Amino acid sequence: MSFARRAATVLAAATALTVGLALPALAHVTIQPGTAEQGGFTKVAFRVPNERDDASTTKIEVSFPVDHPLAFVSVKPLPGWDVKVTQGKLPKPVKTEYGDLEEAVTKVVWSGGKINPGEFQEFEVSMGQLPKDTDSLVFPTKQTYSKGEVVDWSDAPKTDGTEAEHPAPTLKLVPASGAGEHGMASAPASAAPAAAAPSVAPVAATSASDGTARLLGGAGLVVGVIGVVIGALGLRRRPAA
Repeated sequence: MSFARRAATVLAAATALTVGLALPALAHVTIQPGTAEQGGFTKVAFRVPNERDDASTTKIEVSFPVDHPLAFVSVKPLPGWDVKVTQGKLPKPVKTEYGDLEEAVTKVVWSGGKINPGEFQEFEVSMGQLPKDTDSLVFPTKQTYSKGEVVDWSDAPKTDGTEAEHPAPTLKLVPASGAGEHGMASAPASAAPAAAAPSVAPVAATSASDGTARLLGGAGLVVGVIGVVIGALGLRRRPAA
């Protein structure tokens, strides 16, 4: 019986660890993909899951960096949602290869739609030119629920490497490859938005498969642990020759 108890304890711990690893990654507001090249243009999607069982998400407010402003920002229309792009004066002009940038997009707000419990939505944005003098851009995001609750996803990454309670969506920037550096990054201003134009292909299917793959991977780990425990119990009970 003591061996059976130990086996059950190991199985329970493995299951809890699997769920703990799989679910938090699906619960946060994130930016997808999470990496882009410095000096180029990119299309990203702010992925917003609904974390409440008794309320729907009705508003998403994304703040854009003013210390590394983006000269070109455009949003992809999303059926059922109204979008407002706010452009403001920067604390100080920023030099770019297109001239001094004195104003830039500071905030994008989506409202009027609804993300029901158990669902998520992606809000797509095309933007650039990405800065070359930083390795990340942070986009603090506020998520408003139908009952009035506002979740502020604005925590900076912790220095010890652990995850913050409400991490802000962060786009990591990597050095440009040869093609990107001499291609999109050096394109004229008129061509920039076209180079980074959002795809018209549905994104929900890809995102759903990503979430499904995470859950199936976690389930596979649990099944594997169960198999090991059952095998060990079988060997324990097998009479000696």
